[in-house]
Amino acid sequence: MIYTVTFNPALDYTLRLDNLTAGRIHRTAEESFYAGGKGINVSNVLTQLDIPNIALGFIAGFTGDEIERLVNILGIKPEFIRMPAGNSRVNVKIRSADGAETDINARGCNIDADSLNQFYTKIGDLKSKDYLILSGSIPNSLPSDIYETILQKLSTKSVNCVVDATGALLRNTLKYAPFLIKPNKEELGELFNETVQDDDDIIRLARILQKEGARNVLVSKGAEGAVLLTETGIYMKAPPAHGTTVNTVGAGDSMVAGFLAGWSLYGDYQKALLLGTASGAATAFCENIARKDEIKNIYDALTKKTKSQKGEE
Repeated sequence: MIYTVTFNPALDYTLRLDNLTAGRIHRTAEESFYAGGKGINVSNVLTQLDIPNIALGFIAGFTGDEIERLVNILGIKPEFIRMPAGNSRVNVKIRSADGAETDINARGCNIDADSLNQFYTKIGDLKSKDYLILSGSIPNSLPSDIYETILQKLSTKSVNCVVDATGALLRNTLKYAPFLIKPNKEELGELFNETVQDDDDIIRLARILQKEGARNVLVSKGAEGAVLLTETGIYMKAPPAHGTTVNTVGAGDSMVAGFLAGWSLYGDYQKALLLGTASGAATAFCENIARKDEIKNIYDALTKKTKSQKGEE
């Protein structure tokens, strides 16, 4: 089973306006609610691709109720821990007709010690060969080393952990041999305090991260495709997908989901890389998280392009 973790889920409230002027009253042209959070995004794409998964995390209050309701509508199975006080956060996303985007992200409620212990008990039930996906930043109410703590707790259970984070939050988990890490090109450079120029730089730095413990290193290059260094020492590249970028929010989460879906379906790193790249691109090319048909169309195109580059029939 694949488990995703969203420590600080949000009710994303998107407002569309003709224009936005500070200090004035506005009327919306359109508004909508979405269940937000990186782990929820991963679960959404996995569900789109027919991969069973369970969404873990913390919710509270009436906003938490709505997050859970929306997650269920998406077809995701939630096993959220309900906290006794506070409300899950609401993030306001303002989109103007001129293309301007204004986001106001709330802090969310504090995760109390009892709720955190319930979470530790829940992940303690994971079995060998299960997958646990950790992504995004850490709420202030949690220990800054919580990713490291989680991997340490699971280190004797042969659970495949995926870490999509930045800086020390990512690097401190490497000694526990995560199955997959997914920095983007810029984040990879920041880990080594250098500017990544080309694929040779990506592969060189990815090999260092492998020596520190990472099994597979997937590096997103945005509109330029992606590079994967597998645990067998082989590197492979995914060509860029063609389309118009609309919104990059959730694209990285979609890539992680697509990669794991490809690995679950095919047990093949090349296909996993292509499905991950297709999933990330499909989300970037649409208003919200991509649908299965949108992902499949790009995956088929990337597969055809890859075979053509290799001279295959």
